Amino acid sequence: MTRMVVTGASGFVGGAVAAAAAEAGWEVATTSRRPARVEAGTHAAWDLTAPPSAGVLELLASADVVVHCAAWVGDAGERERVRAVTVDGTRAVLRHSGTARVVHVSTASVYDPTGPSVGARESEAPVARYLDPYAEAKADAEREVLASATARDVVVLRPHAVYGPGDTTLLPRVLATVRGRRRRWLPLPGGGRVRQHLTHVRTLTDAVLAAASVPLDGPLVANVADAEPVELRAALTALLAERGTPARVVAVPARAAWALATAGEALHRLPGGRAPRLTRYALSHLVHERTYDLTALHERLGVTPRPTSFEGAAGW
Repeated sequence: MTRMVVTGASGFVGGAVAAAAAEAGWEVATTSRRPARVEAGTHAAWDLTAPPSAGVLELLASADVVVHCAAWVGDAGERERVRAVTVDGTRAVLRHSGTARVVHVSTASVYDPTGPSVGARESEAPVARYLDPYAEAKADAEREVLASATARDVVVLRPHAVYGPGDTTLLPRVLATVRGRRRRWLPLPGGGRVRQHLTHVRTLTDAVLAAASVPLDGPLVANVADAEPVELRAALTALLAERGTPARVVAVPARAAWALATAGEALHRLPGGRAPRLTRYALSHLVHERTYDLTALHERLGVTPRPTSFEGAAGW
């Protein structure tokens, strides 16, 4: 049986990947700082900012495929901490994985954050400058993975806005934004009249499992998303309705929101400053189109993504 090691298995994506791989017949082992979200085989605790234990080293050395999902999640972390987890942690995974294939779960946030991404192709990223440490670190982690391709097979996957059962990021953020009790409303900078690709977690796990076994003749980078883009405004209202918390979208001037985000980030950098509710990174994903070319997903990985659906979201 082929062995897969999944890092970051306590997280939304890592847990989903481990569960899908076990269901597909892989021998799965996991690592994460906290307990894994699923019982899918041997588990070894590992905080990526610390040296790996003997148990972690044994798992990585015996792996045929390492799916690297572990990273700092969030757009308000201190740069040094974010890079220690995401960049240095990726280096450690690569260093101790021998010649195992590495499937690196990156993000579409590595594309240019300052303008729209319209059918963006994989060659358009990474870019030179980002708005936050999260995207910068994810881009540098990609560079580390691709630089290791002379020693192993590597695949880099770039999902955008992952959602679905177990979501710990997108859905909680949307719910936290809803205002009012009787008449709920959702403030959206620019009104949300932009096209966005979203990524159901099943679409992402399908891509990961394909990336773990597809024949390769060199490093592969692939965007991952649902079948077609959706309007952001319509998607969020549909999600909230399915959750049983319908809300009316209220447009917020984008320029005012940008000023607020900039001020909030400046205050956060002061001693004792609180994490801002709105960041320029988040704002860039609300006011710009975010659509991606999925040719590699279809033709290289053989994955046919599903349409965007929030069915069952009441139980997420």
